[in-house]
Amino acid sequence: MTQLHTPKASRNQETGRLSFIRPVSPPGVRFLGRGGEGGFRGRDEENGFRGRDGEGDATSRAVACTFPTVPAPKKTARRTLLVASAALTSLALTAAPVLAAPSPSTSPSATPPATMSTVGGARLGQAGTQVNLASGVPVLPKDLTARSWIVSDAESGEVLAAHNAHWRLAPASTLKMLFADTVLPKFPSTTEHKVVPSDLAGVGAGSSMVGIKEGETYTVHDLWLGVFLRSGNDAVHVLAAMNAGVKNTVAEMNEHAEELQALDTHVVSPDGYDAEGQVSSAYDLTLFARSGLQKKDFREYCSTVTAKFPGETKKTKKGKKVRESFEIQNTNRLLSGTDSDIGVYPGIAGVKNGNTTNAGATFTGVAERNGKVLLVTVMNPEKNEHNEVYKETAKLFDWGFKAVGKVAPVGELVPPKSAAQPTAQPGATASGEAGGVTGGGSSTKPVASATASSGGGGMGTAFAITGGVLVLLAAGAFLVNRRWPLPDLVRRRR
Repeated sequence: MTQLHTPKASRNQETGRLSFIRPVSPPGVRFLGRGGEGGFRGRDEENGFRGRDGEGDATSRAVACTFPTVPAPKKTARRTLLVASAALTSLALTAAPVLAAPSPSTSPSATPPATMSTVGGARLGQAGTQVNLASGVPVLPKDLTARSWIVSDAESGEVLAAHNAHWRLAPASTLKMLFADTVLPKFPSTTEHKVVPSDLAGVGAGSSMVGIKEGETYTVHDLWLGVFLRSGNDAVHVLAAMNAGVKNTVAEMNEHAEELQALDTHVVSPDGYDAEGQVSSAYDLTLFARSGLQKKDFREYCSTVTAKFPGETKKTKKGKKVRESFEIQNTNRLLSGTDSDIGVYPGIAGVKNGNTTNAGATFTGVAERNGKVLLVTVMNPEKNEHNEVYKETAKLFDWGFKAVGKVAPVGELVPPKSAAQPTAQPGATASGEAGGVTGGGSSTKPVASATASSGGGGMGTAFAITGGVLVLLAAGAFLVNRRWPLPDLVRRRR
């Protein structure tokens, strides 16, 4: 494997890139390392982009918050338990009332359904554009044609504006964000795997590939680069095979989506290749990106512009075995700036693009400007122009950075179930009232009060207190994470 070089902080500063800094989390809060993200391709997806557009060098990388090349593989500890600071015990996570996504059918609809999920707020379940325009709030771009999109604050979780946010559509390779968030923690990046024919069984015809060869050995680090940069379905299937197979991986992805409260999502294929019944939504894809971006390896992989990938082992004339590498580049056009009609978006730091016959073009991106970190997801623009999904994403980013702090949110990105209070329904407010977007208000009733009253004496009280502390620690852990989506990648050293 060709050794790759890690950009140093000083070099980052000299080239205008955002610098590495210490974590902003309070002392005593520890985050476990998680790996990069998986990917998928459908019939015409990113494979089509690659063949048509090629992958040239970025034209203006100095303004992007990225690694110019991927860092060298390092041994990382297995994910450990996240411990939250006791100072956060006064915080309780709340959200708007939840209406689960309709379940009779998982097939994408031709028009937005009359009833959609209200996870994150009632307005997010309404069809059409949802935004609170007022004096001083910029007007949304007029030429948006995507069937669904959402603009949110990655740190606070506030949804600034949305359009059919919970419409269940084919996700294409953006579903690889969920694949990565699910499977990344399973294997250290230095783990090696020799590919056998069964590993590549089931890769769909026309899938985008990174170029994995049977009989060759790859590190997990190599495989994740193939998933993120080239959206290689071959790399996804090898990682899924390592994870006890495709069937098991799909089951774990669906389970993880439910944990994240991504109730619009139904996974059939781990690589996002077109499959009957496979759907997600702009809201859910944003949840996957936000969860993944809290993992260091995920951030590294999705922000890497170019990397070296191991090639096929060959014999020289003298009988010596030689294995050279070749360069791969990220298919995220806002990150790589490889097309003449689209440049690097200032402050971009990932996340994942996709394109299949059923899904059309899809994209979720994250960018930072003036201390604000925004997430934008765009699904299936109707306007049939080259790089339209990136152009509409850039317009929504521009609007979001002008509107953040001025526009009242129309909803929020909910926390995972494990970070929510067990005494409340997922996404419910502490008071149980409907509507509106809630922040981190504290409940007027102690979390452990019901348990204490029925526990019978000191033992019941002790269990209640213990349970309450655990709940608050989980909530505190999530709050630390939600305020720390891109600590060492897109925060400038001041």
